[in-house]
Amino acid sequence: MEAAALLSPTATSRSPLPLLSTAPAAHRLHVLLPLSGRRRRLCLRSSPRPRGSLGCAGDCVVRSMGSSRERGVLVKTSSSSASVESATQEVGAASSGEWSGDAIRRRFLDFYAARGHKILPSSSLVPDDPTVFLTIAGMLQFKPIFLGKEPRRVPCATTSQKCIRTNDIENVGRTSRHQTFFEMLGNFSFGDYFKKEAITWAWELTTKEFGLPPERLWISVFQDDDEAFSIWHNEVGVPKERIKRLGEDDNFWTSGATGPCGPCSEIYYDFYPERGSSDADLGDDSRFIEFYNLVFMQYNKKDDGSLEPLKQKNIDTGMGLERMARILQKVPNNYETDLIFPIIEKAASMALVSYTTADDAMKTNLKIIGDHMRAVVYLISDGVIPSNIGRGYVVRRLIRRVVRTGRLIGIRGDGHGNSEGAFLPSLAEVAISLSTEIDPDVESRRKSILGELQREELRFVQTLERGEKLLDELLDEALSSAGNNGGKPCLSGKDVFLLYDTYGFPVEITAEISGERGVIVDMKGFDMEMENQRKQSQAAHNVVKLSVGNETEIVKSIPDTEFLGYDSLSATAVVKGLLVNGNSVNVVSEGSDVEIFLDRTPFYAESGGQVGDNGFLYVYGEEDAKQKAVIEINDVQKSLGNIFVHKGTIKQGSVEVGKEIDAAVDAKLRQGAKAHHTATHLLQSALKSIIGSETSQAGSLVAFDRLRFDFNFHRPLSEEELMKIESLVNQWVSSATHLETKVMDLQDAKNAGAIAMFGEKYGEQVRVVEVPGVSMELCGGTHVSNTAEIRGFKIISEQGIASGVRRIEAVAGDAFVEYVCARDNYMRCLCSSLKVKAEDVNGRVETILEELRTTRNEVSSLRSKIAVLKAASLANKATTIDNTRVVVENMGDVDADGLKSAAEYLVDTLEDPAAVILGSSPGDGKVSLVAAFSPGVVKMGIQAGKFVGGIAKLCGGGGGGKPNFAQAGGRKPENLPGALEKARDEIVAAISSKSS
Repeated sequence: MEAAALLSPTATSRSPLPLLSTAPAAHRLHVLLPLSGRRRRLCLRSSPRPRGSLGCAGDCVVRSMGSSRERGVLVKTSSSSASVESATQEVGAASSGEWSGDAIRRRFLDFYAARGHKILPSSSLVPDDPTVFLTIAGMLQFKPIFLGKEPRRVPCATTSQKCIRTNDIENVGRTSRHQTFFEMLGNFSFGDYFKKEAITWAWELTTKEFGLPPERLWISVFQDDDEAFSIWHNEVGVPKERIKRLGEDDNFWTSGATGPCGPCSEIYYDFYPERGSSDADLGDDSRFIEFYNLVFMQYNKKDDGSLEPLKQKNIDTGMGLERMARILQKVPNNYETDLIFPIIEKAASMALVSYTTADDAMKTNLKIIGDHMRAVVYLISDGVIPSNIGRGYVVRRLIRRVVRTGRLIGIRGDGHGNSEGAFLPSLAEVAISLSTEIDPDVESRRKSILGELQREELRFVQTLERGEKLLDELLDEALSSAGNNGGKPCLSGKDVFLLYDTYGFPVEITAEISGERGVIVDMKGFDMEMENQRKQSQAAHNVVKLSVGNETEIVKSIPDTEFLGYDSLSATAVVKGLLVNGNSVNVVSEGSDVEIFLDRTPFYAESGGQVGDNGFLYVYGEEDAKQKAVIEINDVQKSLGNIFVHKGTIKQGSVEVGKEIDAAVDAKLRQGAKAHHTATHLLQSALKSIIGSETSQAGSLVAFDRLRFDFNFHRPLSEEELMKIESLVNQWVSSATHLETKVMDLQDAKNAGAIAMFGEKYGEQVRVVEVPGVSMELCGGTHVSNTAEIRGFKIISEQGIASGVRRIEAVAGDAFVEYVCARDNYMRCLCSSLKVKAEDVNGRVETILEELRTTRNEVSSLRSKIAVLKAASLANKATTIDNTRVVVENMGDVDADGLKSAAEYLVDTLEDPAAVILGSSPGDGKVSLVAAFSPGVVKMGIQAGKFVGGIAKLCGGGGGGKPNFAQAGGRKPENLPGALEKARDEIVAAISSKSS
């Protein structure tokens, strides 16, 4: 399998997870890939395997050797014959101090750079691939190249990729290798080198550069891959007994039912070489750890299941940085490497404990905090804001786990003396300090990261406090209904899960408080709820799939499109391909919808938030120059990198592959897009100027007639701020500043201060659009040449679209003029209707509204008086049940306020005890219900709030209130008579039972 998907800290390519022996099989990680119509299961065997402790060698725990920890070994925890010295043997000639995580990363990248690989930066954790939820693999940024959708930028590359996996989040901290965030070191070849180089370089890197003893390294190969076996044995020199041939499920990677595939080979480190090789099982997690996976993409799997050699053979590898750090730093788990442990140490100090002397439960909690803080810092840095949906929910869940875990171990306050403050920012500071090598941009986003974490933590603490109140209520209910559980009050698994998942209440605290109240906890039910959520989480995390459809194969034969649209709105081109319903054709006739591929075009294809151009294609006669065909283009998209797809309808004649065609862009629409695109750049600069430089773009839409700009910010903008932003943009518009565009190296552009759009992919050469002194952005879109062409800018709306994400909609250019003219027309009509001047409109409207409020209050008062008059006649009709006066009546169309007044009048008029239940249908398909009970009825234990809620359900609604007074509503007025009859029966029965 692809290296990163297999070699995450959460799974090896074939071994089960190193879970505690009591963990059910369902808790193990399953990586599912399509394979010939069935699901391929990796990282799991159906039969159990030997398990040891979670230390570095299965039955011992080695104390970490960080700068602030003492060196040494703890006593053995089992009677295994393996020696502690074996587990802590020096790795090669290197000392643990030499191999920091940063040093390992640099050595890996430099090693491959010296062998012709281009060092490329990590891509975002938010993948540029709608089929993948979060970046889980190093190869993900190269997926279009592996598929042939994009030309290779370089023949071979090397990266350290940020990755996130949360589908086994419950195992984090409990095993030696489970993590949500990890780094995947990788080297990739796009048809440049293949198996021999990949294997020999991997061996040279691990043994010569990292100094791993060759006798401690084991190899796995695909059972039929004689070539790889031969290279490992004959050229590298690995003994045959340390090369294991494994089957298709373990060592053959496939992208799906069809498509690129090939065998893979893995390198394992042996913690206990003295155990021998006769019966060694690479799946024994207590002895072996897989740390490097080499995937050889050499076949194409056809529809019939047969394999054919690929024309371009590719290499895709992955080395888990945390795993290699664990080996080289000689620590018992990934968490105690210098990549994570500083965060753990900070958390321990804030909890006033020592990690070294802490018990296992405390260490587990500290590991959870250390791991999750890395994940949330990188996710927020990459633009993922906490919310209740999608990726935002992943961040929110991780943050809440850290908060409740921190509170569980005793962390209070911000670590700087403020007991009411947030502690996450202090931990994040440490995580940010560890990020400089892999992602320098994290430091520049420090302020926004810390602010987001502080706000989210303080909000969640309030949620926790609400959870405490809910727990008290649930325990009260459990105690009151104890008779339904054999006399033992029980808190249901669903309720425990609700407290855990929604309110962040640790299960341990729920169990402890419940025990103090004498209530047992349904842990089996809770485990079932957790398992259901885990399955849903696994379903949401897609593995990386490579698949090539029929249309893709057709388009692959078409050359890239030359874009002329920066300088021209018309051009002559040659038709290179035609698609109708996904099928390639040579000729298309009038009336057909068609996708047209040209060798060059003035049409802009949708990208970077800007919509594709509209316009026309014309075909003329070769001899008479008469118009033979007209094709209306209504959309232009990009396919396979830089191939433009012109989508439209043939209005006249026919079009044929190989023929010349004249392309003409709709100039008016293009001008609208240009004005809105440049206005978007100005808007972003204005936002940074007015509300803070830490705000960043979260998305955009540049259309012909409007723009939409999403940005990360934690609160609504005030009217004053919006006015300042709008005014500043218009100031820049009126300055008539000429724009400058240039093509330059990506790094040079960033060094110059150019803003990069989050989530956008850039090559080594980038186009920079600058409004001198105002804005500089990396942008491939079309823009005005002078800001005066924007004409004007108007904000239409500002609203929140997700937690921490705001949206501004605005107009510019001709759309701005049309908006202002329309608004002016509305104002003239309004002035005419109100018979006032424009400057007096506000005052007149306020007067009308005040008159309306007064009239409504008077009407409401009259309705209440009428309802009371109706109620007066009902007092004489009250029924007496065991000395209790009862009134249950339908009040017709009386509104909710009138119903309330009538009920209050009746319960005050009737002698105590008295029970009044009234209903009405005020119109619009609504039902109103009210229950008013006197003190005597409440003393009987009959509560209005609980009583009226049950009746309201019959009318399709609900409600509640206090024991003496409650209101409810519904949407089924036709059920009101029956509901009131039931209310009468129930109140009579309740009073009778209490009296007896």
